[in-house]
Amino acid sequence: MNFIDPIAKLLGEWSYELGAPAVLFRLAISMIFAFIIGCERASKRHAAGLRTFITIFLASTMTTMIDIYLNAAYGISSSMLSAATVIGIAIISTNSILYSSKNQIKGLTTSAGLWASGILGMTIGAGFYTVSVIGYIALICCLSYFPSFEFYLKNRSNHFEVHLELVSKSNLQDFITTIRKLGLRIDDIEANNAYLSSGLAVYSVAVTIISPELKKYKTHKEIIQAMSTLDYVYYIEEMN
Repeated sequence: MNFIDPIAKLLGEWSYELGAPAVLFRLAISMIFAFIIGCERASKRHAAGLRTFITIFLASTMTTMIDIYLNAAYGISSSMLSAATVIGIAIISTNSILYSSKNQIKGLTTSAGLWASGILGMTIGAGFYTVSVIGYIALICCLSYFPSFEFYLKNRSNHFEVHLELVSKSNLQDFITTIRKLGLRIDDIEANNAYLSSGLAVYSVAVTIISPELKKYKTHKEIIQAMSTLDYVYYIEEMN
């Protein structure tokens, strides 16, 4: 039995057949979804913005429709174009992941968002409108509304990582001794060679809060603010 999408049933027969109205309708949905997600990403100054998301959505929607057409018209059952599109999007997504000078990974969410957008474009192209709408709502919620909740969880965590700039390498031992007295455990220290010419000693430091008092009453921001008051600390901030 052939599956007919619930939304397609409501719209009528034209919406699940691959005629001109359905093609235009699917491309329009694809562009609307891409426009909203692209605007949200661009407003937060992420690497992939409006044009990138529209291109990804349209490409995946069109290639899926072409594969469906080739199957219906010529009996070609392979989905070569769709598969090639997924691979292409994966490559583009991977290239959007960067490492900053502070040893932080940037663009991971954008990369995942591009990949998910490509999959959504394919569901639109296949005429799975219900799946597309539900997937789109889930994706936009994940990108727009979950960051604040994620920040809350991170700030409640006993583990965090800081970007640390010391006046001199000789101050590192003093820093380690001081934060241990504060009730913190050092899990890892990594020197950052990107700042060799600056004259500063720069590190990425992973710490765990082990003091019961700190766990109860102090946020990461307050702990880092206390660290910043040390004379030999030139700069310190939490890494995302």
